[in-house]
Amino acid sequence: MTVPTQLDLAGQLLDLLRRTDTEPRADTQLEALTLAVAADLPVLLWGEPGIGKTAALTQLAAALDLPLTTVIASVHEPSDFAGLPVVGDDPAAQGVPMAPPDWAVRLATTGRGLLFLDELSTAAPAVQAALLRLVLERRIGALQLPPGVRIVAAANPRSSAADGWELSPPLANRFVHLQWTHDQDVVVRGLGGTWPRATLPRLDAEGLADAVVFARRAVCGLLSARPALVHQLPSTESRRGGAWPSPRSWEMTLRLIAFATAAGSSRETLALLVRGAVGDGPGLELLASIDRMDLPDPEELLADPAGAVLPERGDLRQAVLDGVVAAVRKRPERARWDAAWALLARAVETGAPDLVVVPATTLATLRREDWAVPPSIERLAGAVSLSQRADRAAARTATRIPTAAQGRR
Repeated sequence: MTVPTQLDLAGQLLDLLRRTDTEPRADTQLEALTLAVAADLPVLLWGEPGIGKTAALTQLAAALDLPLTTVIASVHEPSDFAGLPVVGDDPAAQGVPMAPPDWAVRLATTGRGLLFLDELSTAAPAVQAALLRLVLERRIGALQLPPGVRIVAAANPRSSAADGWELSPPLANRFVHLQWTHDQDVVVRGLGGTWPRATLPRLDAEGLADAVVFARRAVCGLLSARPALVHQLPSTESRRGGAWPSPRSWEMTLRLIAFATAAGSSRETLALLVRGAVGDGPGLELLASIDRMDLPDPEELLADPAGAVLPERGDLRQAVLDGVVAAVRKRPERARWDAAWALLARAVETGAPDLVVVPATTLATLRREDWAVPPSIERLAGAVSLSQRADRAAARTATRIPTAAQGRR
């Protein structure tokens, strides 16, 4: 019987430490990552060193049964991504083909895999330029990577990256940017041996066509109303290295909305993806526009104010009431004006009265001289007056606080 050496025992101990399990667990950022991977979009994870970006990608590849190929972008030359020239027998007749590196050949031979471009923010500008074709077209030299290959990158903020560079705008605009943070509960449970399980989203087979229609309507509706958002190159270098709106990133956003809709993803997951594609400002505008897409038609509400069903959420209810008043302003008629007052009265009965103050004030200015005041106004006059008094009291309190503080000094 062979007695194990200390190195043998050390190896056994390391094997035991490497053994971990996974469990289903709600994780918004992991769900966003897997959905973007399923949508075949390049993803860039931003996070401080040691936050777990590489570990997450390793676990993702294992969970999806994809071979993982890790390439440290900063230690490669531009020719490693653009292809190395190989002179043949007759260059004048045959040209000089650009040979791909060995890892790209392995990916193409396997036909599927997860290409992990690590330390992207430490890649020099020349290397970033060479990566453009790889990230967008999946082409390295003369080699075309197969559709089964997905691309995920990771980067540290410039402040914490070793010899870091800002990403060039063309390269940054090719990624879905996700901020990767740690969750204490996930870390503690993972160190205990159980990590969250990464799974591809379950798409509803019967809802695929509707998901595409919804995504197109959401993006096209916003850009029709806000044409300035179609292309907006940020003015500062740091913001150009992140997510910003362009026709390319809007196309990515459309795909993400379609996948999230077909998968029934949460609004939090959709928010991460949308903001990661076109940036915070345009992303928040799009999310607000999506919220308003399912709002009732103001004309239908004016036709039957007694049977109107108003949204529960305050911001959506406010948008509905503002839309009703705008519809009356566009076509001011006595019956429509009376119906709007009846709708505002219903809003007071079923929700917060302060949401009615601004629409009621605006609606009152639309009254014609020969229009009698409808009885429904009396039902909300008290609520509006009370809300206005509360606002004035809050304003007086706010002005007194600094004065009192100065007096104590």
